[in-house]
Amino acid sequence: MSQFKVGYLVGSLATASINRKLAKALVKLAPAGLSLTEIPIRDLPLYSYDYDADFPAVAKAFKAALAACDALIFVTPEYNRSIPGGLKNAIDWGSRPYGTNSFTGKPTAVLGTSPGTIGTALSQRDLRAVLNFCGAPQLLQPEVYLHFTPGLIDDEGEVTVDGTKQFLAKFMTTFEAFVVKTLG
Repeated sequence: MSQFKVGYLVGSLATASINRKLAKALVKLAPAGLSLTEIPIRDLPLYSYDYDADFPAVAKAFKAALAACDALIFVTPEYNRSIPGGLKNAIDWGSRPYGTNSFTGKPTAVLGTSPGTIGTALSQRDLRAVLNFCGAPQLLQPEVYLHFTPGLIDDEGEVTVDGTKQFLAKFMTTFEAFVVKTLG
């Protein structure tokens, strides 16, 4: 079986983020054919085309991390009914300068969790539109708008509700099949 390197970006910059807990759960539930690693976004400065001629070191490292991955997973909260600013900023860095879009052709998945009952539906909608513009093929089903309740996922990424654990494991298996199909 092929081993695919999958980078994941957590849209929240908070250390104790529930979306970071969800990302840790995905790492534990990933099938053997996927190797997951976080691509940090916290230290990226705000993007400006003034940097296009000479990216700062942190942005160069970010672009290199994206390039080293076969596929990407975006685990995002919803801020003000849309994409968190830090995540949008990271996508701007990854898609610039013109002609060096790191997302083109790269299989992606979008999911997230929230204490609210609609999960991260609106954030995901907006993020999917941005990834579509970036030319990133997206896993569209199953959708994951996880309603986070206290204790659902512990700090080590263990999912405590069996049905949720099975659902997320199936999501990861489906994502693996999507990566295989997309990359041929």
